[in-house]
Amino acid sequence: MTYDPDNIFAKILRGELPSHKVYEDEQTYVMMDIMPRADGHMLVIPKTPARNVLDAAPEQLSAVMTTVQKMSHAGMKAFDANGITIQQFNEAAGGQIVFHLHVHVLPRHDGDTLRPPGTMADQDMLAAHAEKIRAALS
Repeated sequence: MTYDPDNIFAKILRGELPSHKVYEDEQTYVMMDIMPRADGHMLVIPKTPARNVLDAAPEQLSAVMTTVQKMSHAGMKAFDANGITIQQFNEAAGGQIVFHLHVHVLPRHDGDTLRPPGTMADQDMLAAHAEKIRAALS
């Protein structure tokens, strides 16, 4: 399989589509998931092309996982969470829908359940959640 430079995350990285940015460094970009399964649901992506874990360079994986750890701490602090769920899918049979490497980071609370997939969130709520996480990074 080849990388499609017109996938939604590539378009976000090029500024062609909007996102609720939470964090960015030289190698990674973090945004709110527009269909969050939990409050504070973030996506961590590399800024360079990679279809998924199966074709990513070790440097991309290292940068992404370093950011995943940073955002996990921020998500727990921002949402007073008891834990974090990290999800990552590869190829259609593995559940991948957008074919640009991405890792889901979801703050979790004891006894909570994830919302069903596919429901768009209120944009004001996403903006507020992004701000809350950015504040926790300080």
